[in-house]
Amino acid sequence: MIWSNYRYITFLLIVFVMVSWAQKSPGGKIIKIMTYNTHHCNPPDKPGVIDVQAIAAVIKKENPDIVALQEIDVNTKRDGQINEAAEIAAQTDYPSFYFAKTIDLEGGSYGIMILSKFPLIDTATHKLPTNETIGGEHRVLATAVVRLPDGKTITFGCTHLDAEHKENRLLQIREINNIAGKSAYPFLLVGDFNSGEGSKVIDMLDQSFTRTCTHCKPTLHEEGYADVPIDFIACKPGSNFTVQSHNVLQNINASDHYPVTAVLKLNF
Repeated sequence: MIWSNYRYITFLLIVFVMVSWAQKSPGGKIIKIMTYNTHHCNPPDKPGVIDVQAIAAVIKKENPDIVALQEIDVNTKRDGQINEAAEIAAQTDYPSFYFAKTIDLEGGSYGIMILSKFPLIDTATHKLPTNETIGGEHRVLATAVVRLPDGKTITFGCTHLDAEHKENRLLQIREINNIAGKSAYPFLLVGDFNSGEGSKVIDMLDQSFTRTCTHCKPTLHEEGYADVPIDFIACKPGSNFTVQSHNVLQNINASDHYPVTAVLKLNF
């Protein structure tokens, strides 16, 4: 009788551990996402200083599973020819990263990157449209097919839309929606949209995606933009994800943007 009770208690403990793992394990039922415009690792109160370690420290402290980073310099003169993408990956101990070049800059490259604890089994850089008659920097969408530890697969997209021209941003979000619509997997889109809630750009985003926040907190601490959220995390289709938390880390000053995180429950 005692042995039977012991086996029953052991069975309950095993079930409890398995359920807890399923609920808490990254890539199991729960996944944590971050998006962060790094201002090429230049703290806004330190002109000319490049502090990769400060950006890496923020990521390590928050411990997200997958990260989208914008404004990354690779071997540019202004950053002392540092490969920020490789340095951030090394300093955070994340095994997988993908850098997508947006433009050539000062002898190197400037762009965006995806950083992941999990293997990136397929990556791509999609050029986004720009109206050449009005100018503006060329922009891209970086995508990665991510295989999570429990076998689930998602597509993760990182972008940074045109900062100067709304017309370009509208062209770019339309193209992103088209790309996401062709994905065979649930799609997470994150990044700096350079557009606030109520804008035509975010309205168009909301037609295809479900954002992890509404009435979002500001994501910039730049003078003149203190009330503006422009960095978002969004899910497609929204039914595949349940938002458990959304957070803007407004006490972080390693960049002119605040890092944004969301914890999502997977429903597939």
